[in-house]
Amino acid sequence: MEKIRHHLTEELLMGYAAGTLPEAFSLVVASHVSMCDTCRAAVETYDMIGGVLLDEASSEMSPDSLEAALARLSDHDHNVEKTDTGTNPDAVLPAPLRDYVGGDVDAIRWRPVGGGVKQAILPTSKDASARLLLIPAGSAVPDHGHRGMELTMVLTGAFEDETDRFARGDVEVATEDLDHMPVADIGADCICLAATDAPLRFNSWIPRLAQPFLRI
Repeated sequence: MEKIRHHLTEELLMGYAAGTLPEAFSLVVASHVSMCDTCRAAVETYDMIGGVLLDEASSEMSPDSLEAALARLSDHDHNVEKTDTGTNPDAVLPAPLRDYVGGDVDAIRWRPVGGGVKQAILPTSKDASARLLLIPAGSAVPDHGHRGMELTMVLTGAFEDETDRFARGDVEVATEDLDHMPVADIGADCICLAATDAPLRFNSWIPRLAQPFLRI
């Protein structure tokens, strides 16, 4: 497997640790963290900071509470142990995602969305949506922008857009500043997990017409 090069932002990791992210975003973060030692260690650190601050909150908070929390963490073993990620070397989908799908890739119920691309919408809370996307090798997702945030994690294969190339485990964090047209690598189909908190902004009229039916 290629080394993970594109990680989650600090804000997303902190929000996940604090339990403030929409369910769909939490699913992407949990899936990435289950595969990424770097982000998993960061989440565990934020969890420990939160626990220490909660302890401090039981008494009067002082101006140096955060510094005290960090000092207490510095006494903790710096070699953060890996959490149990439920890793199955034969599985394509990470453990948190398999729970939503009810199995691995062969359990996904794909629906065509045009151009050979398929999707499977996952059941999550209404504040954001999550879906699996299958992009055939060499094919592209229609050119689009964003009205909010979109997290796209590669599960198998790879895609490339105007910003970079993303392979297994990588996450692209797209905001309203980005217009792009992801294209799957020639060598293999690309399966991604995508979460959005607002409808996409397609730049051509055919995808815009289909958008209400595709719920994306």
